[in-house]
Amino acid sequence: MNATEMSSLLRFVANKMIASEPELTRLDMAVGDGDHGVGMQRGFTAVEKLLSQAPGQAEDIGVLLTRVGTELMSSMGGASGAIFGTLFRAGGKSLTGETVLTTPLLTRFLSSGLDAVCKRGGAKPGDKTMVDALAAAAAASQSLGSEPLYAALPKIARAAGQGAEGTKQMVAAFGRAKALGERSIGHPDPGAVSMSLILSFMAEGIKRHEPVAL
Repeated sequence: MNATEMSSLLRFVANKMIASEPELTRLDMAVGDGDHGVGMQRGFTAVEKLLSQAPGQAEDIGVLLTRVGTELMSSMGGASGAIFGTLFRAGGKSLTGETVLTTPLLTRFLSSGLDAVCKRGGAKPGDKTMVDALAAAAAASQSLGSEPLYAALPKIARAAGQGAEGTKQMVAAFGRAKALGERSIGHPDPGAVSMSLILSFMAEGIKRHEPVAL
């Protein structure tokens, strides 16, 4: 998947994330401030606009992903903007100079992004944050390096979904949900759900491309 194809895929993901605002808002109203969905909608609206104006035919995939991260960080604001922006910026910078996304490079993106997010926010797996979905995706990706991207990505997305689902049984360690204590049990973390959705939409969108090109 080259930079042009990656830009098209990210526009698909952006539109799907924009449409997910009501669900993400509903989830955040149970454990947070109720603004997570609107923040994600705002961020991915900015990303969609960025990519529609500058598809990035001449860019490498690292530059493209880094630009997406910068746009998320500047448009979303708050903790979610910082965290998701950091994921894309750090992951993108780890791919600078690369021109074709493969499963091993996606693994590098996820692992580098995970390290940066953990350092920036201080969260770790088990704290009921987006890290739980991201860490699960990174771990799954590590074992799929020999598979083509179109085959590996759905499995990585499923792992992220399982990570997000697992947050239902956790007590929150960050944000407003932390104040709820054990009352946060039974509710998934909205950030973890967003992380799983991003990868799920990537897996859905990649089906538009011929496997031979990936």
